[in-house]
Order: sequence, then structure tokens, then C-alpha cells
Amino acid sequence: MTDIVDAATRSRMMAAMRGKHTRPEMLVRRALHASGFRYRLHVKTLPGSPDIVLPKCNAIIHVHGCFWHRHPGCRYATTPATRPEFWEVKFMANEVRDERDSRLLVERGWRVAVVWECALSRSRVENTLAELVAWLRSRELVFQTEPEDYPRKST
Repeated sequence: MTDIVDAATRSRMMAAMRGKHTRPEMLVRRALHASGFRYRLHVKTLPGSPDIVLPKCNAIIHVHGCFWHRHPGCRYATTPATRPEFWEVKFMANEVRDERDSRLLVERGWRVAVVWECALSRSRVENTLAELVAWLRSRELVFQTEPEDYPRKST
């Protein structure tokens, strides 16, 4: 299948994709600040330069886009029809890097949370952020949101 835009337009569109200060990341940051948490952003001395670092809680929060980071079971983790071999290699490298970075952070004693983009949809954002804040106040090591279509855990 051919692309609906020319190569130069597609290149410009892809270059505009942000890796920092995205809408999902900003939602999480605002909620954390409103809950009294203070954090550092994109700390380059830690593996993977995590999105949000909370030193007092000894916690790291990754805010992942479902498409780019391949959220398992999520309807947004699709593969483009154009050049699927290229995309599979790219997505696999992202998954391997994410797994390696999380493992290195845990080995260094950090608690790691992954908040997926789909968990910040209008219908789920409030509940997701409340669960994240509760996790930060707990002693649990890992926190991860489920895909949008997964049944929610009863609390």
C-alpha cells in the first residue's frame, strides 16, 4: 500500500512527533504536582533518561505511547501497512531498549511505573492517576496500567 502523502511531507510529519513534554506526560505531571509530589524530568544520568523521576519516593515513571512502545493487547499498538519490515525492526528495538532500561533501574534500586497513553483517555484518566498516586505512597516495586480494553481490577 502506498502512502497518502509524498515522502517530504511524511518526513516532516514524523519529525514533528515529540518525545518529551507530550500530552500524556503533561497530564501525569500536573496530577503529581497537584498531589504534592515534586520531581525531576528526563534525568540523563539514569538508564533511558526516564520521563519523571521522584527521588524522595525512589520512583521512576515512564509515560509510554501505545504505538511507539507496543503496548501488549492495546488497539493503538498497530503496525503501519507501509514498510512493515522496517516498523517491526524499529518496534522490536524500542521494546528491547525499554525492557533493558527498566531492568537496569530496578537493579539500581528504583521503583518503576509504566503509564500507558491509553490509560490516560478521558474515561480512565482520573482513575489511572489516583492509582499512580496510591502506588507512589505504597512500597510496591512495580506499577503498570492495562490496555483500554482490559477489564478493570475491582478495588
